[in-house]
Amino acid sequence: MINFNELKEIITANNSFLLTTHVNPDADAIGSEAAFYFILTKLGKKVRIINHSATPYNLKFLDADNVIEKYDPEKHKNILNEVDVLAALDFNRSDRMVSMTKAFNESPKLKICIDHHQDSENFADHFFVDTNYCATGHILFDFIRETKIVELTYEIAYPLYAAIMTDTGSFRFERTTPQIHTIAAELLKTGVDPGEVYDKIYDQSKFSKIRLLGKALDSMQIYGDDKKISYMKLTRRDFEQTQAVESDTDGFVNFCLSVENVMLGLLFIELKEGFKVSFRSKGEIPVNKLAAEFGGGGHINAAGARISGGEIDKQIPEILKKSEKYLNQK
Repeated sequence: MINFNELKEIITANNSFLLTTHVNPDADAIGSEAAFYFILTKLGKKVRIINHSATPYNLKFLDADNVIEKYDPEKHKNILNEVDVLAALDFNRSDRMVSMTKAFNESPKLKICIDHHQDSENFADHFFVDTNYCATGHILFDFIRETKIVELTYEIAYPLYAAIMTDTGSFRFERTTPQIHTIAAELLKTGVDPGEVYDKIYDQSKFSKIRLLGKALDSMQIYGDDKKISYMKLTRRDFEQTQAVESDTDGFVNFCLSVENVMLGLLFIELKEGFKVSFRSKGEIPVNKLAAEFGGGGHINAAGARISGGEIDKQIPEILKKSEKYLNQK
């Protein structure tokens, strides 16, 4: 259980904050940053948001004031040592900050982590982590509700709704409880338009993303004698041909699970250096443990790993073989 009063005390006792999140941020990451930014600024705090990755184009609406900055080692070399508190949102392993990792870890300033993922690394001074939450945005909602640190306004509710809606798979994943629907109702009472949020995130894709999805679907294969594993692969050439970017692949892996009888889906993405794997599963197949074998992590049914070095085509068979082991355990 998270000690929200401790978090409130840290906020009250300090004046300046730097917020950051993981590489290739999703709506929970950006939404949580935006909501926490508004909480802090309402309290008169000085706040900066700096991320390794640029904000994906379909999530820029969550940063209407354009306050989120992309990390530049020269421009931001001093800021991580000048603020009172460094806040890591929606991730629990420092390498997920990529280019910011070294500066973050070496800073002498107070570090906090607010997150809902499993297998946390000990890289912060205070952890406000609970894997029972469906999203980091869910944690921030409860923080406001329990401490009454600020009023739940429209500008805070809007990004929190985006965070919770997306990380529950539009309210269809396992952790979509009656409580989550009650929270969604509270957020909508502030004036949030659910259709507008969904449209901006999912229905305003660039043509390049749709072309890339076509490449991914065309690459789909079924693996194993029982045909319960499906996987897709995207190469650097696919990205070049479609003019798409890595963040465009968000959600692609879920198409693997839409195939009849498939219980475990994987998406392999070739990077400039190494490759990335997204894992998804149904039921109690622990893909977070599978991802951990390759230096990654996540949730029981949704995880990922970045593998540096090696050729993607040579390592896919090994990963598929290990995936089958986890499938057979269940």
